[in-house]
Amino acid sequence: MNELINETRVILIGGSSHAGKSTLGRALAAKLGWSCLSTDKLARHPGRPWVGANGKAISVHVAEHYKELSVNTLFLDVLSHYEKNVLPQVEVIVHSHASDLSTERLILEGSALWPGFVANLVGENGVKSIWLTARDQLFQNRIFSESNFCNVCKDEKHLIQKFLDRTLLYNKHMMKEVERFGFMCIDVESVSTADELSKKCMGLIEAS
Repeated sequence: MNELINETRVILIGGSSHAGKSTLGRALAAKLGWSCLSTDKLARHPGRPWVGANGKAISVHVAEHYKELSVNTLFLDVLSHYEKNVLPQVEVIVHSHASDLSTERLILEGSALWPGFVANLVGENGVKSIWLTARDQLFQNRIFSESNFCNVCKDEKHLIQKFLDRTLLYNKHMMKEVERFGFMCIDVESVSTADELSKKCMGLIEAS
């Protein structure tokens, strides 16, 4: 294994919803034998506004959240949640795994890893980072497929569309931040499988 990977203690994987962060995180963790954690587990925020695989109905507060707020406000609201409720926990977790050699090496993934929020964590003490992006069409395809968009009522379509629009706005601004800080980024459409994605990620880290 490359020396840079050997020296790495934490890999941060950022990106908007449905970019493939969890898929990459699991693939990398399996390949490297590291632990994997999602920032989604750290603090609650209104979730996805559609009926999931478990068949659980959309919560009233979730529906109202997406119905009442503008797309821009939804974007700013989720960033505020990440900064206030998730970032302090992320900082503790990253510092712990980076500085304490007795802890497991960690893959930490999630949309809460906004480039500007975690910039001071990257590059020192064995912390590497990468962000995932794609064309708008890929996000739409994935979100519409998971939400069963074509088969839900008009009101639910409206909520899903707001979620999609927030996702696209997040990705647009995220990429500006990634470029501003000079962070590594992968277009997930440049690979076909999770294994290819993990290999590309490791290649970028090894070459950095």
